[in-house]
Amino acid sequence: MDLSFDSFVLTASTADLDDEPAARAHADALEFRMDLATDPLDALDAYDGALPILATNRAEWEGGESTESERDRLDALVSAAEHDAVAAVDIELATLRTDLGGEIAERARAAGAVVVASVHDFERTPARSELVTLLRKVAHHGDVGKLAVTAHTKRDALKLLEVTERATAWGDRVATIAMGESGRHTRAVAPVYGSKIGYAPVHSADATAPGQYDLETLRSLVSGLSSKPDV
Repeated sequence: MDLSFDSFVLTASTADLDDEPAARAHADALEFRMDLATDPLDALDAYDGALPILATNRAEWEGGESTESERDRLDALVSAAEHDAVAAVDIELATLRTDLGGEIAERARAAGAVVVASVHDFERTPARSELVTLLRKVAHHGDVGKLAVTAHTKRDALKLLEVTERATAWGDRVATIAMGESGRHTRAVAPVYGSKIGYAPVHSADATAPGQYDLETLRSLVSGLSSKPDV
């Protein structure tokens, strides 16, 4: 299955691939949180859904729950990429900047997967200049660069939207999210400024990050905004 990320992709974040039928009406893909799943590779072996998969095996140091060694965690991500249904993998920027991370990215791409390079700040929204630098780095190391920050004010959210538009104007493929209540609206608005990936749980009780809308709500919001004509 293919994911080009040339246009916006709404992913349903889940640790249970059995959620796919419920997600199909609103999502373009599944984000499979391998680090939250039991026997994730077995689940991929059994997967027969219609939606392509973005596989994430998030390390504890980046907000995930994987307790495997770094080699085992990343090897599992490559094994996931070798499944036909897995169209993309998420690899942390800090990982990609190591020799091991570079090797893993090459192996994932050789298996046919797009690499989403990601960085998360669960405490703050950095200064605008730092946001620009981070977006350039993730876009350079990945086929898509993902930046998630924590917004404490509307100004934080506005900074992220500004740099999203700027990165898109440069021709970078980026996905941006401002986590937290002050940035919640960016999940719907950022695609207007060029963000290529949205994340939402199928059910709001299963949110995997602060401030997420449920899947049906986010699809409705994004579709409504994208259909508005320029004036």
